Amino acid sequence: MDIKKLQTLVVDALEDVKAQDIKVYDTTHLTSLFDRICIASGTSNRQTKALASSVREKVKENGGHVVGIEGDDIGEWVLVDLGDMVVHIMQPVIRGYYRLEELWGDKEVKFGAARRISKRSADTVAEQPRVRSNINQATQATLDDAPKKPVRKTEPKPGKAPAVAVGDEARPKRAARARSTTAEPAKKPAAPRKKAIGTTVKVAASKTAIASAKQAAAKRTTTKRKATA
Repeated sequence: MDIKKLQTLVVDALEDVKAQDIKVYDTTHLTSLFDRICIASGTSNRQTKALASSVREKVKENGGHVVGIEGDDIGEWVLVDLGDMVVHIMQPVIRGYYRLEELWGDKEVKFGAARRISKRSADTVAEQPRVRSNINQATQATLDDAPKKPVRKTEPKPGKAPAVAVGDEARPKRAARARSTTAEPAKKPAAPRKKAIGTTVKVAASKTAIASAKQAAAKRTTTKRKATA
């Protein structure tokens, strides 16, 4: 089996059982016994055994060969020998004590398997937008089909002006009210003029008035003379 396909199968099998801190290293420059080494952690004896079983079944299903498994009776450190690749499944305390990364970790494989989302998870993520879209469509259809409540009209009480709903009908009235409030105030009637207080100036009579007065005086004198004669 191709080494790239083998390491992908191993990482997938470990991720299926929730393995922690999966590392894959290239060991071709260090030894001729195997080409890859994989190190992963399990939180309990039961999980380490389940991880080893998952790797074995996954490789066999895809036509790979499993040389042997060691340490599955205790579960603290289980080794799965796949020929070209060796898988170490360890509990965190054991892994921290032996530090296999310092021995074999000169060249870590950066093919993305140890950090990528598995195919099953990727399919689930791809389905989420579609499911969300279907939910939104169903919600919108429910809102559209829901019966709308009729607007209740309240009759005006006697002696009071009817209330006008705030809408298209109320806009012209509001505009007229706004214009009336902003219009110029009506002009007040002019107050009567006050008479000036001061000295009275006599104006000289005209010549016509003087002549008329003289004629009237002469006539009165003539009348008195006739009366006394």
